[in-house]
Amino acid sequence: MRSDAHLCWRGQRNHGTPINVNGSNTPSEPQVIDDSQMHALSMTIGGAAPLPTARTVAHWFGTTLNPDNGVTYGHNMVGADPNACSGSDCDVTVVVDITPVNVTVDRESFNGSDALPATLASPVFATNDYGSVQFATAAGNFPNPPLFIQGPGGLLSQLDMGIQLQLQDATMRSQFNKTGLASSYHLRLMPVVHVTASIDVPSGKGTILQSGRGVHFADINIQWWATRIQSYNDPTHFAVYLTKDTVNFVGTNPLNCCVIGFRGAAEVPSNTNNGAQNGNGNQPVQTYAFASYVSPGFFARPNGGTDWALQDIHPLSHEISEWADDPFINNSVEGWVTPTGQSSSCSTLLETGDPVTGIGFAIGTNTYLQAPNPNGTQSADEFYHPEDEVHLPWFMRTAPNTISEPTQTPSTNVGRYTFMGDLNPFPGFRQPATNCP
Repeated sequence: MRSDAHLCWRGQRNHGTPINVNGSNTPSEPQVIDDSQMHALSMTIGGAAPLPTARTVAHWFGTTLNPDNGVTYGHNMVGADPNACSGSDCDVTVVVDITPVNVTVDRESFNGSDALPATLASPVFATNDYGSVQFATAAGNFPNPPLFIQGPGGLLSQLDMGIQLQLQDATMRSQFNKTGLASSYHLRLMPVVHVTASIDVPSGKGTILQSGRGVHFADINIQWWATRIQSYNDPTHFAVYLTKDTVNFVGTNPLNCCVIGFRGAAEVPSNTNNGAQNGNGNQPVQTYAFASYVSPGFFARPNGGTDWALQDIHPLSHEISEWADDPFINNSVEGWVTPTGQSSSCSTLLETGDPVTGIGFAIGTNTYLQAPNPNGTQSADEFYHPEDEVHLPWFMRTAPNTISEPTQTPSTNVGRYTFMGDLNPFPGFRQPATNCP
């Protein structure tokens, strides 16, 4: 893992008492980790600054003036330039190379292949009408539990009502208000499944923990894990490594948990099966992500309780959205803090998912992995739960926001600052980002 990795977390840090990661001392029933110690984390690894002629995913470069500090920021994004494309050139498809990863820790298996059917049928790749949704995250008793609970839905992307779209396509169209039947703007994802990889985690590099609802999960040292899943495919594709109930811990304490996904970008080295890499400006740059499909009772409390939306494809939707808005991890912005106060850290990266981790909505029909939790409670609700995503104008302090899709009800700032718009329950997402202290 590169030393320039970036980490963002939810909640107050409570690392707890370190536990033994030596497989020979693992008890017959894994240690239960308290909900107060479980934090949905994300990371970025590496980064690249490709030339316009580089061999990599289809992308465009634009600039936006931040009126707060007077700085004009540049940004690479996946797809076609919404401000310059026309006709069929606005419709871009990116191949997603999916490698399921089956993980074994202390003789217990956590198979990404088991989550593959659910993922392929999910809104990430299947199409849905995003005009309205039945449920969305409500604040609950925030900042105290229960919080981030299931609440009523309503209009979502009202200008795309009746149009069948993939999740990221709908998000990008909303971000730049390229909505409606007349819009030819699309960012489509085409999944290609590769041979399942198997990783046997050695003693000392991982352990098994158990959530308060009885869900077992693999908790693996991220420094070790990050070096095991990187490989180099066609650099014009986006590589995704899919696991199930497999997360990472940072440092030496497994209770410093849980990294549910990360993404990276790097120039492809010469010692790969892609041939000579001295491209005279066509140097290949690989973009990739790891994401875990999480069982309903991993984070989500029963019956629409705390962290209701933190299940199934929530981590994957997070990583894909951040990849689409910052594929090479080199889009910098004025420093911002999370409006919900979930993290005291200041970020200067265009991270569209980090501010809204745990906030989401219900869409589609999920017929996979919907059984009761191991302790007999029920967190699954037969929906998928994508994450809300923050739009570029929020980071750029653009007000009024005339770039994105209008909010569901008329507002002073005109356009929405997140995909969910008015459905996001926190006022800090109905105005530009808050500066770092």
